[in-house]
Amino acid sequence: MVALLTDDAWLTMPPEPYGYQGRDAIGAFLRDRVVRRGAPRLVPTRANAQPAFGVYFHTPQTEIARPHAMLVLTLESDRISAITWFGDIGFFPHFGLPRILR
Repeated sequence: MVALLTDDAWLTMPPEPYGYQGRDAIGAFLRDRVVRRGAPRLVPTRANAQPAFGVYFHTPQTEIARPHAMLVLTLESDRISAITWFGDIGFFPHFGLPRILR
């Protein structure tokens, strides 16, 4: 995903005030999540006509992956110019995303 970012891409997490700009900062943020939680499973969907993904992480003692966040991508031609990270998983069913993955 990082290789597809524009040079001035942003990652934001509304309503939190956090923001990361550029491939290096966004890449570091995403790698940190993988180190802390393991590789996520992504389930594609759409949000406001934009590509989006439900992000799921495995729970330590089971093979079940639980929802963690939703990523909505803003595209600029064939590149990603913004990633909006939504931590509220309550709306997953509205986007056809399952409550758990097995």
